[in-house]
Amino acid sequence: MDDKLIFIVDDDRIILNLLEYTFKSKEGYEVKTFFSGEDCLENLEMNPDLIVLDHLFYLQGSESMTGLDTLIELKKRNNDVPVIILSSQDDVTLVREFIKNGATKYIPKVDYFVDALVESVDKVISN
Repeated sequence: MDDKLIFIVDDDRIILNLLEYTFKSKEGYEVKTFFSGEDCLENLEMNPDLIVLDHLFYLQGSESMTGLDTLIELKKRNNDVPVIILSSQDDVTLVREFIKNGATKYIPKVDYFVDALVESVDKVISN
């Protein structure tokens, strides 16, 4: 069986490194990391099996896309790829907005969020 390709999109290098390490240490996953929604969109031809997407990006000196902007554009280009939102914003209105626009799941960055993410990714990928 081929490894499943996961895109992880976050502007926080510590989070990226943590998640990349977490998934690379598991059997059956390949990981590509990106610092912005734009970078993720530019690499869609790699056909990821799943995308983990942050909500807010703080790139210095640029107006970058938010996670929601990125999700909407992703779904226009490839509606089949599941997207899990990972965000430090724990806002019900925001969660509804993401789900309405096609996110598979929304996970707040709180204690043990990595465990919740791994569980969700395993579940989504195995379907």
